[in-house]
Amino acid sequence: MKALLQYRASEGFRAQIYNTAPDWLDVAIVDEADKAEFSKQMQDTDVLLHVLEPVTAEAIGAAPTLRLIQKIGVGVNTIDLGAAQAHGAAVCNMPGTNSRAVAEMTLTLMLATLRRVSYFDPRMRGGDGWNAELDAFDGLGEIAGRTIGLVGYGDVARILTPILTAMDARVLYTATTRKNDAHAEWRELSALLRESDIVSLHLPLTDVTAKMIDNNAIRAMKPGAVLINTARGGLVDEPALIDALKSGHLRAAGLDVVTDEPAPAGNPLFDLANVVVMPHIAWLTPETLHRSLGIAFENCRRLRDGEIFLHRIV
Repeated sequence: MKALLQYRASEGFRAQIYNTAPDWLDVAIVDEADKAEFSKQMQDTDVLLHVLEPVTAEAIGAAPTLRLIQKIGVGVNTIDLGAAQAHGAAVCNMPGTNSRAVAEMTLTLMLATLRRVSYFDPRMRGGDGWNAELDAFDGLGEIAGRTIGLVGYGDVARILTPILTAMDARVLYTATTRKNDAHAEWRELSALLRESDIVSLHLPLTDVTAKMIDNNAIRAMKPGAVLINTARGGLVDEPALIDALKSGHLRAAGLDVVTDEPAPAGNPLFDLANVVVMPHIAWLTPETLHRSLGIAFENCRRLRDGEIFLHRIV
């Protein structure tokens, strides 16, 4: 059986794969940029280990032996689910494997925006750290005493809530339904936006949630509020966010995701000193990869043995 990982894998990630893959599974690794090699390798691939590069109907149709698309992560918005189903290929994800890492990155971005790391770090490196504009110091802040609104209440939000509470923040949440186990205060989205000093997004990208943080939603947020997004870039209307950051209506944004990925140079967000941006790596830690490979290889075994998959989507 053959599995193919389409990802620009580091040496450490490659070592994890080769050290944990079962003897009966041949694992090939292809850089996302190498389209020709990917097409070649897909000709005899049984399992596609999918990270971020979109899995199109064309890619699926050109893989005659493909039987499983295993998402390394949770969101499957980058997979053509209809094409996979028509092809007879199962699609599985792995909820919970990256939740700890994403929660920690979310907290990192909250702290980084409040302490204006993206402003002070380059000044310090340029020898000008002690000559910052005086109003930059007035823009610093702490999590303690602030109201933090979590949009979506899955595993990441459940990990974050007690941490933020322990830091003396007040935590609100909204979700499609109220959660009996939530240790945060329920609000409708409109109320959460009005009350929160920090709004953090933790929900999948769907037709319903696309650009849910649009111009109207941003206007409803508190003046001086912070937006954090470690979910999907498509949840946010990016031009509206840029306008709000430039005008000062929003104090800052901490983003692990943007609309167009891989993100090219020239995105206006990257020119703003009140934005902290990361390259969609909130999930990416050796610990996450260890947990993820365990599920991926278990589903490969289940494919081989004709057993029910873990976390099947279609």
